[in-house]
Amino acid sequence: MKHGKQNKRPPPTHPSALAVPSYHRILVKHGLIEKTLPIPEAYKVFLKVGADPEVQKLRRKVEGGNKIKHVPALYLATAIALQGMTKQELEALKLRVEKRV
Repeated sequence: MKHGKQNKRPPPTHPSALAVPSYHRILVKHGLIEKTLPIPEAYKVFLKVGADPEVQKLRRKVEGGNKIKHVPALYLATAIALQGMTKQELEALKLRVEKRV
């Protein structure tokens, strides 16, 4: 017979990857923010990235001309737009976003 108390793991000391919002993971993946940046600050950066003309242009191509009405789809379109950018374009975007701060 197993005892429930013996098999329990200690609680995790850091939030799991799923506890972090998708916009945070998107920005970290593309090197636009550090993994340790607080979530509210990451959201501000995500809004600035989304407002960047280059990202908007690429996102429109992804959207296929339709306006995306669902928020998760907007995150997905932004992620795909960032994937389509070269390292140099991402570095330039990072500099533009930091300049606006």
